[in-house]
Amino acid sequence: MNRHAILILAATLAGSAALPAQTANPISTEVRQAYTGIKNNLLKMAEKMPEENYAFKPTPEIRSFGQLVGHVADSQLRNCAAVKGEMKAGTAGAKTAKADLVAALKESFAECDAAYDSLTDATAANMIKTARGERTKLGALAGNTTHSNEEYGYMSVYLRLKGVIPPSSEPK
Repeated sequence: MNRHAILILAATLAGSAALPAQTANPISTEVRQAYTGIKNNLLKMAEKMPEENYAFKPTPEIRSFGQLVGHVADSQLRNCAAVKGEMKAGTAGAKTAKADLVAALKESFAECDAAYDSLTDATAANMIKTARGERTKLGALAGNTTHSNEEYGYMSVYLRLKGVIPPSSEPK
């Protein structure tokens, strides 16, 4: 074999050796990436909102900012524990202090980190029991991310009304 052919063969083998590592779990990797984005935004948001605005409600009939943080924390704790085969109910919905709510949110993210880290493409279709019936692990975690993004959208309006820029709108 000439030198040129050896270099082409070596490059091809090197490229194909890296391929399985990059695509071993493409579905679960994408779901985890989406979760990581909303996790970062929600944590930054909860920390950015001043303590005195945790009781803020744009209108009397809707949840306060703090109640939304508690709702997200409880929902995530419940959903992510189910993916791990556990049933947990959070108590963040009953909290009002910023420090307590941020701590509960971080606790829910710790639960979710473990759930998302346990997901592989091979286990994505495994059925689990959730508060809303049976779902796949992938469906439960994708639903968790979708719900968290929805709540982040609501909460962004609360921040804007208080003159605070939501994390996803901050200049890079």
